[in-house]
Amino acid sequence: MEEYKMVVVGAGLVGRKMVECLRKSSTFKNSQIKILATRAREEIIAKEKFEVRKTEPEEFNNQDLAFFAGTEGEKGAAVTYAEEAIKRGVTVIDNGADFRMDPNVPLVIPEINPQALDRHQGLIANPNCSTTIMLMALWPIYQISPIKRIVISTYQAVSGTGLGGVEELLNQVYDLTDVKDKGELFEAILSNQVDLPPPQTYPHSISFNLFPEIGRFEELGFSTEEWKTVKETHKILGDNSIAITATTVRVPIFNVHSEAIYIETEKKLTASEVRNILSRAPGVKVIEPYPTPQMADGKDEVFVGRIREDPFIEKGLSFWVVGDNILKGAALNAVQIGEELIKRDLLKRTGTTPEERFRIN
Repeated sequence: MEEYKMVVVGAGLVGRKMVECLRKSSTFKNSQIKILATRAREEIIAKEKFEVRKTEPEEFNNQDLAFFAGTEGEKGAAVTYAEEAIKRGVTVIDNGADFRMDPNVPLVIPEINPQALDRHQGLIANPNCSTTIMLMALWPIYQISPIKRIVISTYQAVSGTGLGGVEELLNQVYDLTDVKDKGELFEAILSNQVDLPPPQTYPHSISFNLFPEIGRFEELGFSTEEWKTVKETHKILGDNSIAITATTVRVPIFNVHSEAIYIETEKKLTASEVRNILSRAPGVKVIEPYPTPQMADGKDEVFVGRIREDPFIEKGLSFWVVGDNILKGAALNAVQIGEELIKRDLLKRTGTTPEERFRIN
């Protein structure tokens, strides 16, 4: 088995999970892994001790693949270092949002559009977690009948914000446990007199709360997270005709995103037909009557349930979808992109100069 030299940039939730996925991969499990971050230190990651090194351009010398573990709201590493890596002959897979909509950068879910990798110029983008989870459930249907409309509401865990979101929810819950008398706490909750630490990561308290604000509010009152769903879906499927409306909500659970999805297809499909289609789809598992976030936590698959036909719209269908946003929504998908590059013999591109390989708008 060939060994590869790989760099993981970032040692947060996604970076750590990338290391785990690489070690589990039959393609990469024996390869060398170097971890880079903003400062040098020692870390135990995936039960291994790593000397985490400070990110510098020369750290990419003589490496094969670089996984940038940028998560929501975290910009900078790929913008700063991707070009340096590519100039040194490294193929970059970026989990952040900075390059996803660049026309020169493939945006890839390996089960859906692996052929997009054929045109990569050294940089491949990982889609947003909620987009990936949604399209894993919709792509098998789209292959049978084009989808004309999607209405999606997402219920996104705090891990989507990184360690800061997890710590904020944990701290607020922990603060409540400091109340020794359960009756006193119960009365405080009923009378809306619970004192929680002021929010640092989010615009509102996240414990025992939720809010439909992920990212910034932009055009037409939609958030950046909602527009990601629209634009990334169009790019991945190569179909700008799909009408998409998204509402993204942050909810007080630690991990796994959930999605309520409604679609209208070009031809009539029954709920039974859709169950059969999804039951055969790679990376998808049908759970009836419905899956929960706890069922999907730590699992590679995307889970689908509550498949039902719209009684008022002939070609309308509804689903409930859950998926681990740190795994298939981020780290696992990135590693699968790397595996697909090896499979398609696309890890190294020849015939172009480093400058030509990094043509980012």
